[in-house]
Amino acid sequence: MARERLSVTERREALLRAAVAQIEARGVAALRISDVAQELGVSNALVLYHFATKEQLVSAAFAHAAEGDLARLRSLLGRRTSAVRRLRAAVRWYAPTGQAKGWRLWIESWAAALRDPGLREVAGSLDQAWKTALASVIAEGVETGEFRCPDPAAAAWRLTAFLDGLAVQMTSYSGSLSRATMLTWADAALARELGLPGTDPAGAAEEAAPPAG
Repeated sequence: MARERLSVTERREALLRAAVAQIEARGVAALRISDVAQELGVSNALVLYHFATKEQLVSAAFAHAAEGDLARLRSLLGRRTSAVRRLRAAVRWYAPTGQAKGWRLWIESWAAALRDPGLREVAGSLDQAWKTALASVIAEGVETGEFRCPDPAAAAWRLTAFLDGLAVQMTSYSGSLSRATMLTWADAALARELGLPGTDPAGAAEEAAPPAG
């Protein structure tokens, strides 16, 4: 059977998806160009044609996955509803749940970024984009009088730092914290930042449902 011919863009995306899968399964340190090539049934040379080094492949794979998550975050924050409801949905989606495959990728990338300036720049830029998106909606809620928050940017930093910490704990130590408890804490953290009296876990869960389509 003839191999399907892909455009350069399609081939690149296929390589990035394969690299993400391999990083999640093996980790950055153990990843080999040959692992990605074997998963797609292509040569090492083809992978290296698109990404000259393993470091370039890892940085691009992480950016590919993180941009997808960022697009989902912006979708949640762009709903036509109150700022509070959008923020609750985003925080509960951002919080780690289930097998947290996306969080394993982030944690692997954080560790690798300590030694890889290119990856550190990519991760830092995407992390800032998350904080900026949250801060923008917090500022919007302040302007409309939904809640009070003297420093939306600082609130976004504290929220993401709190959720990142939970993600490391839950991903590294499976079963250390129940999903219900983690989500309750996430709701409470948001309520504190916005000066809200509290949250309704059942209501917030409904708000966090993925958008249709």
